[in-house]
Amino acid sequence: MRKVWNLVLLLTMLSSAAWAQIPTRGNVFFGYSYDRTSVVTNDTTNMNGWEATLEGKFLPWIGLVADVDSHYGSHNYGGTNADIAAHNVLFGPRVSVQLKRFRPFGEFLVGAGHISRSNGISDSNTSFVNGVGGGLDYRIAGPVTFRGQLDWINTRFYGEGQNGVRFSTGVAFHF
Repeated sequence: MRKVWNLVLLLTMLSSAAWAQIPTRGNVFFGYSYDRTSVVTNDTTNMNGWEATLEGKFLPWIGLVADVDSHYGSHNYGGTNADIAAHNVLFGPRVSVQLKRFRPFGEFLVGAGHISRSNGISDSNTSFVNGVGGGLDYRIAGPVTFRGQLDWINTRFYGEGQNGVRFSTGVAFHF
């Protein structure tokens, strides 16, 4: 657990140092997010929530991203129904290119995740999280774009590895 938080702290410091070197170019995104993942092995759960990102560019086609999400749902564990809340804080590089009204991008993210189950089962866990994915921004008008994004998220809750898919859509503002 301590190693995960040390890694998050190191990435935050490195991104802060890099952030000081970049011009004020980037974007901020907020939108709906759907997460299909297993909390423990072989118990896939559908969860709904939100995602927010902040990207700062240090080259025209490479930026650093801070990504925060929260998802909520419920699952039946052998007759016991539990409410689930999952939260991730991720950081990493994003590669993108502007093609007229379109901006495709790919990213690799690492960070920490926390999950809690309540209402019948009461426990929580924190783990290292990594993700890889991408998306597409479509410019609506001026700095406003519509975003669709798909990420593969890997967690290690309760000492087991989980693989999930996160789909997010919403509005991004470019500055």
